[in-house]
Amino acid sequence: MRRNSRARLSLSLLLVAGALGLGATPATAAEVHTAAAAPSAIPSSSAYALDAAVERTLGAGTAGTYLDRKTGDLVVTVTTDRAEEQARATGATVRRVARSAAQLDSVIETLEAEAKITGTSWGIDPRTNQVAVEADSSVSARDMARLEAVAERLGGAVSISRVPGVFHREVPGGGAIYGGGSRCSAAFNVTKGGARYFVTAGHCTNISANWSATSGGSVVGVREGTSFPTNDYGIVRYTDGSSPAGTVDLYNGSTQDIASAANAVVGQAIRKSGSTTKVTSGTVTAVNVTVNYGDGPVYGMVRTTACSAGGDSGGAHFAGSVALGIHSGSSGCSGTAGSAIHQPVVEALQAYGVSVY
Repeated sequence: MRRNSRARLSLSLLLVAGALGLGATPATAAEVHTAAAAPSAIPSSSAYALDAAVERTLGAGTAGTYLDRKTGDLVVTVTTDRAEEQARATGATVRRVARSAAQLDSVIETLEAEAKITGTSWGIDPRTNQVAVEADSSVSARDMARLEAVAERLGGAVSISRVPGVFHREVPGGGAIYGGGSRCSAAFNVTKGGARYFVTAGHCTNISANWSATSGGSVVGVREGTSFPTNDYGIVRYTDGSSPAGTVDLYNGSTQDIASAANAVVGQAIRKSGSTTKVTSGTVTAVNVTVNYGDGPVYGMVRTTACSAGGDSGGAHFAGSVALGIHSGSSGCSGTAGSAIHQPVVEALQAYGVSVY
């Protein structure tokens, strides 16, 4: 399935430690999914490569891919004999489903046109071959009835869940970078032509052009790009002469080296590093997610069950040494069931022509 429908002494040390949680992100719908309780797997490098190959080969010929939670194998959903042949030729496990990519895209277009309600999000869950819709506690009974009426007309193609909390900007937070009177954190250190940058959430880089390691401190980085809403990524170039390592803080005295970047696969295990909830774990539950924040929608996001809270915005979503996403938001965390949503980092890297290291 196409993934895009459309407290350290200095910042150097902060980013040597890697992606600390951000501080000014819109929050997303909480994940309440039965599959979340099941064991999830971290894809091997070959599984990520296979997933990318399937997307290149089949494009809209697949209704989505996911990891089988028992075997860890990549499963490709298809609706036609031709697509099944192509999928099997890549070496992937194949599953026939009722709804094609075009049908699921049509469902999303209908929701976009008829049920664009603040406090809702929707995305593709290839495991159920449905568009999974979430509505937070701010959605009124009247709007909920409207959403359910639209879903009913779409038959079994839509599932709806109520989630606790409210989509909100996660402004408060700890150890972070500062700009425009707000706190945010870096996701991943990146490079281009020998220059060093970090990527973070676009709603953070919208706030300020200059970023410091402490509130009111000297500028250590300058914004070179920002995109929010629609997307949620931005990039800041180091101007203090530092060359931070390409690692993520694990908040236990150690760090995780980041060697590559990939798109997350539904069903896989993921970790989130943020300055408020530190390192939390979860499962990817949907891709091509639309989140209807109060100040504008974002598209092509990834929904997970990782816990997060205010101040984690812009933090790193990763699996092993693979960078996956930039924390965009959450409706909070209930016990161990979270709702962290991320902006796929591959899209941001491609937009700015940079790479992790």
